[in-house]
Parts: sequence; structure tokens; C-alpha cells
Amino acid sequence: MKTELCGILCMNKPEGFTSFDVVAKLRGILKTRKIGHTGTLDPMASGVLPVLVGAAAKACDIMPDTDKGYEAGFVLGISTDTQDITGKVLSQKSASGVLAEKISAEMKAFEGQTEQIPPMYSAVSVGGKRLYELARKGIEVERPARRITVSRFELLDFDKEKATGRARIFCSKGTYVRTLINDLGERLGCGATMTSLVRTYACGFSLDDCTTFEELADREDFSDLLLPVERLFEALPKIVLSPAQTRMYLNGVKLDLTRLSFSGLSERHTVWANGIFIGTALPDVEKGTLCMEKTFNRQGTFYD
Repeated sequence: MKTELCGILCMNKPEGFTSFDVVAKLRGILKTRKIGHTGTLDPMASGVLPVLVGAAAKACDIMPDTDKGYEAGFVLGISTDTQDITGKVLSQKSASGVLAEKISAEMKAFEGQTEQIPPMYSAVSVGGKRLYELARKGIEVERPARRITVSRFELLDFDKEKATGRARIFCSKGTYVRTLINDLGERLGCGATMTSLVRTYACGFSLDDCTTFEELADREDFSDLLLPVERLFEALPKIVLSPAQTRMYLNGVKLDLTRLSFSGLSERHTVWANGIFIGTALPDVEKGTLCMEKTFNRQGTFYD
């Protein structure tokens, strides 16, 4: 009997692919429909796209680390309707007087918690309509600002003669990097647009964890490329069950918290038995019980 694939396949998404394109292609390669991704990347972007395969897809809505890291190229003096270089140029201004020190100083102003208005060319829905659908018809609507966190926005290099540079960004889920670049250009008084984007970090994974479609070619066994589901939850505290507790837990019994082995209560825990990751659970402090949340492994040797 063929074992169902389960785990995380970190893809280095190529430019020109949507996140859905990657999932569709992987369904054919891996011969399974149980695949989900952890967050969209624009077609012009490349980089880290963790793909959840098999039972791992159940983790999509409970991942504790949803922060992202990027390296973005930009050019000063140009503003476009899409806020990246693929769009229609709306304005052009000289950026000859802008120095690297000024750019770095203005980037710091974006760090911390702030609000960002999503761009019209985005998949955000307003009034039941995708913004990009309205934008393609020449319609612009008011968009509510969304709270984001930018932990780092720094200049990597800048060519004053060409008015081009690269930035490193670490931010919360839902942040639009091209909007950060666009808003930076407004603060500089000359406009700016994003020319390239590479996601370097997502959900705890980096480019070093990634594979490519070329590396998947002509393979029949992909198990060695799949990272274990528990990698998503490394920051969570563990609860270790005895064989008897494991039997009850996997049969849906809510366990007594006072009889469990763990240090300190948290909102969510990982559950382990016999050195094997089972899934995640939620302590109910009021009732004094441990409630099963998501189970990713029922096939392990839990009782030896």
C-alpha cells in the first residue's frame, strides 16, 4: 500500500508563476490533490513558498509564524498604477538630489506597527469585488487601511546615478511590499516603484529550505524533500503523552490537565507520544482539560 505524502515542500517560486500555478503543477507532479499554500506571491515575485502536502494542509489556518522576509529592488522618480514596474507610469520626477542616507532615514519611519492601504491592483475584496477586477475597469474605490507590522525596512544598496536600489524587509502577513516602496517614494517627494521582489523568508523557512521544479523533474520519490509538519510549530511548547493517555487522546477523550507532562500553559501546544509528533491541542483552563485541535499523524508507533 502506497504511503500518502505528508509534509512541507518549500518551493522557490519562479517569476511568472502565481501561487495557484505552483499548486496546480505540484498536484500533477506529486499525483495528489491534497495540497495548499501558505500565502500568495505576486507573479513577478520569486522566492519562498511553503506548500503543505497531504494532512499537512490542515495547518494552513493555525501556523504560529506568519511573518515574511523580502528583498525588493526599486527605482526612484517613477510612480505606476500597480506600484511595480509592470504598471502604467503615472508620474516621473527627478530623484537626483536623493541620497542613500535620506532613504535609510525615511525607511526607519515605517518600522513598527502602522496602517497600510492595500493597492487597487490586489486580491483584497471590497464590497464583494476583488480590487484588481475593479482596477482593470478603471474604477478606484476607497479601501480601509489594514494594521501591519514592519520589523525591519533597511537599504541594502543604492546607485545614485541610476536612482536604483535594493531594500530588505521583514513584516507581518498581509503587508504589500510594493505599497511600502510606493509610500517611501511619496515621503521622498519623487515617487518610487518596485522593480523586483524575492521572498527570502516565510513561515519559519528560508531559501535554503527550498527546492525548484527542475529538482523535482524525473523523480518518483519525493519523501526526502518533504519537511516534517512539526517544523511549523517549533516555537510552541510540548505536551508529552504516556501510552495510555495517547490511546484516550486519539479516541477523542479530553485529558485532565493536572495529569499531563508539560511546563507552563500556552494558548496552543504541540502533542507528542513516543517521540512522535501527533498534532496540536488547546488547553481549556476553566474546565481543566486538553482539547484536540488538529491531528496530523495517527499512524505512528505510539505505544511501544
